[in-house]
Amino acid sequence: RPSSCSGLGLVSLRETEREVARQECGPHKVEEACEMYCRAANMFKMAKNWSAAGAAFCKAARIHSQLQNKHDCATSFIDAGNAYKKIDPNEAIKCLNAAIDIYTDMGRFTIAAKHHINIAEIYEAELVDIEKAIAHYEQAADYYKGEESNSSANKCLLKVGAYSAQLEQYAKAIEIYEQVGSNTMDNPLLKYSAKEYFFKASLCHFIVDELNAKIAVEKYEEMFPAFSDSRECKLLKKLLEAHEEQNCEAFTEAVKEFDSISRLDQWHTTLLLRIKKTIQGDEGDLK
Repeated sequence: RPSSCSGLGLVSLRETEREVARQECGPHKVEEACEMYCRAANMFKMAKNWSAAGAAFCKAARIHSQLQNKHDCATSFIDAGNAYKKIDPNEAIKCLNAAIDIYTDMGRFTIAAKHHINIAEIYEAELVDIEKAIAHYEQAADYYKGEESNSSANKCLLKVGAYSAQLEQYAKAIEIYEQVGSNTMDNPLLKYSAKEYFFKASLCHFIVDELNAKIAVEKYEEMFPAFSDSRECKLLKKLLEAHEEQNCEAFTEAVKEFDSISRLDQWHTTLLLRIKKTIQGDEGDLK
């Protein structure tokens, strides 16, 4: 039962603390204390006492550090982070960062990248700090690139690109979409996605300047001929024409026609609305 688990966990934790305080601990006693903290932490987890579980895992991590057990130390910090995630996102981030420091010191960059993504997701979902989420996705992408995990790096970069565009950092978003588009267009398994990345880059160009967008579309058609025949490219050309003529109705109609076959998500809709608002007499929707 949860109540008894919680009680057992508390007893184990207190016993361990008393033991550590009472003894001049040799290596075996310290290892024993560490095991007791881990047992107590797991009992707290069973009782869903996440704060106490996190604290116990942190104590275990510090003892592993004392014993120079780097891998076990990092694992305990991850366990602590996962417990704190349930109730204290800031504390979870501290623990995950502590683990990342150990993994990078050990040269385990792929695992470090994975936990940078975990931190980014906490900033996205719990703390709603998009700038910090971007920073952690960028760091993860750098580590993945260094380990030649290009597919994983691209996934992180696409997150950065999407958020950069939302934050009106269009030059950064364009650079990322062009980079990922160029990386995928020659890959038989991924080239179908390239048109989507060039489409997104074009929309970012369009918001900055209509002429920029025209030049960009021509460049992408030349780089990736399959883009010319895509529905995305045809939509862009219709939108450019409608924008040049300052024709709100034609712009909206082109978007609706595309959306009826390929559903546009919130990101695309937001950018298309920003473009449409630059047309004189626009009422600010796509209906």
